[in-house]
Amino acid sequence: MILSRRAMERICDHLMGVYPEEGCGLLVGEDRGGHRQVLHAAPVENGAAEGRDRRYEIPAERFLEEERRARAAGNQVVGFFHSHPGHPPEPSVFDRERAWPYYSYLIVSLSPEGVTEIRSWRMETEGGRLEPQPWSVEQDSVEPMR
Repeated sequence: MILSRRAMERICDHLMGVYPEEGCGLLVGEDRGGHRQVLHAAPVENGAAEGRDRRYEIPAERFLEEERRARAAGNQVVGFFHSHPGHPPEPSVFDRERAWPYYSYLIVSLSPEGVTEIRSWRMETEGGRLEPQPWSVEQDSVEPMR
């Protein structure tokens, strides 16, 4: 998975902005030539009713809104991002139980000083395991979708 520099900046800014709660959002882009390209990060307010310091929820209406916006721009939602304040970027039981095949799950570990580690995960088949997914940041920036 390759993220645009601008998408990564937007992810980190959003997640630090809601710290010490978990922040979350969607990864928008495309799969091309066997590689997943993330062109845009769409931050979303954490919709979890409680435990927002250790849980996140993306409201269905926000997912559908971003999916429509992505398709209108010729892209699609290819994954999700969220933070683990004070914890490693490993999928929790909660994360694993709610993961869907196909999508990438970028988890960002945070401390009060900033980002400490980032890892990406992906489940290939229904009922499978979340496996580490290689990722990198592209040096040129893609303008955010409007």
